[in-house]
Amino acid sequence: MKYSLGDICTITKGATGIMKAVPGEYTMVALGEANKTHNEFQFDTKAVIIPLVSSTGHGHASMKRVKYQEGKFALGNILCAVIPNDENFVLAKYLQIYLHWNRKELLVSQMKGMANVSLPMNRIADVEVIVPSMEEQRHIVDLEAKLVEKENEADVVFADQLTQIENLNQAILQEAVQGKLVPQDPNDEPASELLKRIKAEKERFGLKPTHDKALNSPAFKGRATKKEKPLPPIKPEEIPFEIPESWVWCRLGEICSHISDIDHSMPKAVKIGGVKFLSAKDLLDDGTINFSKDIKYISEDDFLRLGRKIVPQKDDIIYSRIGAKLGKARIVHTNERFLVSYSCCTIRTLNPENIFLNFILDSGFVLKQASGNTTLNSIPDLGIQKIKEFVIPLPPHSEQTRIVVEIEKQLAKTKQLKAHIISNQQATKQLLKALLHKAFVVEETVNV
Repeated sequence: MKYSLGDICTITKGATGIMKAVPGEYTMVALGEANKTHNEFQFDTKAVIIPLVSSTGHGHASMKRVKYQEGKFALGNILCAVIPNDENFVLAKYLQIYLHWNRKELLVSQMKGMANVSLPMNRIADVEVIVPSMEEQRHIVDLEAKLVEKENEADVVFADQLTQIENLNQAILQEAVQGKLVPQDPNDEPASELLKRIKAEKERFGLKPTHDKALNSPAFKGRATKKEKPLPPIKPEEIPFEIPESWVWCRLGEICSHISDIDHSMPKAVKIGGVKFLSAKDLLDDGTINFSKDIKYISEDDFLRLGRKIVPQKDDIIYSRIGAKLGKARIVHTNERFLVSYSCCTIRTLNPENIFLNFILDSGFVLKQASGNTTLNSIPDLGIQKIKEFVIPLPPHSEQTRIVVEIEKQLAKTKQLKAHIISNQQATKQLLKALLHKAFVVEETVNV
């Protein structure tokens, strides 16, 4: 039979501010997957824990999980505890399973609000659940435990396969940086000649702001152009492997006209109009840059103020230098105006094949240099000068083009393999979910 949660349970809001929790001996159930601790407890029972706010922020109703907790525990004040009035009638663990696997239909659908999306407790009380016999409840609890175990085992297998795909991608890039991916052509002009032309072009180009409006803005007037710090010569111990005779070692700064970030201050977001303002989180794992979803906008004045050193242009490379996404390189493929926060820098190359350079920056060889030169803070922070000093293998221009074609060809194959693995993973989850739903449907049919 079906019962309203308010008729068979007590629903109590959490009393502890999550940010005010004092670490202690008791579990404090929080909104995320990982719980915290607190020095006091609010409950000593078996309970279903339901979030009272959306798990994905403003404007979108969602709920990632419904938790189960027992014993002495504290509870964050943006969650509530649903406690059965009689455990001989309905098991808290059964209710958690039922509500978790049906949370979209039963709970997310009851959320309200346009910006601050929330789930009122009176709506939770009105949610109807199927309550089968105690024997069937225990059967469903056992079934879910077995299915979760199978899902975890499958996840380990899929994670291993995805790791192997990533290792294969890195192996492809490593062969590319060592000159082993495509054969050399003796007719190619040596990279040393290419480097000479790049250096000559750099001397002719000079160092100056690359944004006319920023150059003429009040914020820029009176500021002297910063002279570039000389790059140190490459030491023998910095060269980790041999490269073909037609290649040459150089520093990244030698083949770039600009490697720069914006001024180190955070602008205020504007709600209407403005200029897009991206950060490292917008360098997506699929190799693209996010220009559309949950983008921050800043005012025209902040755009001119912050972008006086450099404004990204089409074909520039955005490189993440701070935080968890350290070492991500993404090419700009748009002409639209935007800025990127100082968690990243903009790399403008004088090398004619910037796609090749982007692949090099994404390689484990360069990532090792990046991670080895961060400051000793809790958050990795890679300085602009250290980025300019990256040691880079430079092939002849013609070979760079051939390497890019081969890399893209091989990465397309690994991308297909990855998509196949993810599809299998999703299918496995859907199968396990269907088996559990079948148990609920059977119970509903039996009780009709």
